[in-house]
Amino acid sequence: MPFRCRMCGTCCMCMGDYISIERQVRPYEFECESVSTGTPFLARVDEDKREIFSDSSWLDGHPAACRFLRPSGEHILCTIHGTSPAQCRFYRCVVMRIFDPRGVLIGKVTGTLALHSDDKELREIWEGALREIPEGSVDIEDHMQKVLESHGYRVE
Repeated sequence: MPFRCRMCGTCCMCMGDYISIERQVRPYEFECESVSTGTPFLARVDEDKREIFSDSSWLDGHPAACRFLRPSGEHILCTIHGTSPAQCRFYRCVVMRIFDPRGVLIGKVTGTLALHSDDKELREIWEGALREIPEGSVDIEDHMQKVLESHGYRVE
């Protein structure tokens, strides 16, 4: 399954400590470093996001957020998506948490709809539900959630 970003910004709300802006080299262009790896990269604000990038007031209320994150309507966007570092490009968030009937977390689903769980029964239900996705289904996550809930799991 391809990853489908929800543009919620959750993954980047604490990235301010992991991406360091070393200096601005041009308008909308910055020399940066991925702090965790020490890897330098050149960040360019995407042309279609320059207007929202110019307003940094949102960051005042979110001091731990990545300096390149900005709200746009109901979404929170990466303004350097085209030049984001590897740690950002390869990140896949958790789109579902699955709890057993007692409320114990037994599985997580990443944005590629990959189930991460050691629970054999849950994995079997998951695999069966994937095979039964209605043709032309637009919201696969919704289908999977309904199947899991029909088996007594709670999904968040």
